[in-house]
Amino acid sequence: MGRGGSTMTETRKLDHPWLIAVWPGMGHVALSAGYYLMSKLGMSQFAEMSADELFDVDSAIVQDGLVQRPHRPRSRVFAWKAPPGGRDVIVFIGEFQPQMGKLPFCERLIDFARDHGVERLFTFAAMATDMQPGTDARVFAAATEQSLLDEIEPFGVKILDDGHIGGLNGVLLAAAAEKGMPGVCLLGEMPHLFVQLLYPKASLAVLRVFLQMSQIEMDLAELAQHAEQTEHRLGQIVAQVRRKLEPQPEEAEEPAGEDWKVASQLADEDEQRIESLFEIAAADRSRAFELKAELDRLQVFEDYEDRFLDLFKSP
Repeated sequence: MGRGGSTMTETRKLDHPWLIAVWPGMGHVALSAGYYLMSKLGMSQFAEMSADELFDVDSAIVQDGLVQRPHRPRSRVFAWKAPPGGRDVIVFIGEFQPQMGKLPFCERLIDFARDHGVERLFTFAAMATDMQPGTDARVFAAATEQSLLDEIEPFGVKILDDGHIGGLNGVLLAAAAEKGMPGVCLLGEMPHLFVQLLYPKASLAVLRVFLQMSQIEMDLAELAQHAEQTEHRLGQIVAQVRRKLEPQPEEAEEPAGEDWKVASQLADEDEQRIESLFEIAAADRSRAFELKAELDRLQVFEDYEDRFLDLFKSP
């Protein structure tokens, strides 16, 4: 298809697939869950949807004095073939939520899903509440049909009675309701205090529910460990904030500018570890989430996202 459509890299038939669509959002709840699925299921990219017309460019990137070509967020589709008799899974990864044309894009994504036999679609999102770090993350849900809510409720999910789901995680479900496509949004709970930070505990909670619904067996130990480590760091942040709120003796102001620039650069050993993890993930795709966790820890995942997703290009 043309620039307004999708580019196919494989044409294999999928069996009764479910599609999960994820975009960046609070706590990276959706993206972390999507990337974990891709890694542990060993997914391969089989299509890319063009959305260039939905993104504007408002600045230029300069590297070593040279102005770079504009980067437009990509929208890629990955698939997993289940064992015989199982249900295939498709994961749509959008690097960024479009600034305009959200509903038409979602309608196009639903048409794409129908063309590939998708029987149900999912979105993952975050639900910011006053929960305290250290407590279990609940999962909230909304769906396009009552029968789906009835199916979800036994998994300990709290039905979202009223409210709204912001961004494409909600718009896609609204478009699905209009087009008659069964759809579910699973929202993982996270503290509103940390909405700008990574919160894998919510991703873990959402994935547990999805895996129960899809009857897919998957080891979640690595994600659980990542969530535990992140929770520990967030606890340290809370403790630091509390100390900051206490009266402190005046200290000399630290110089800004170049100091920040130096601090933001990766140490040589960090770069070497990243390269080593890329080599490991290229040889064994199931190890890719270990790489993502390290990139998250160093707060550089966005710089490596394209290269990370390229790991899933070949079968």
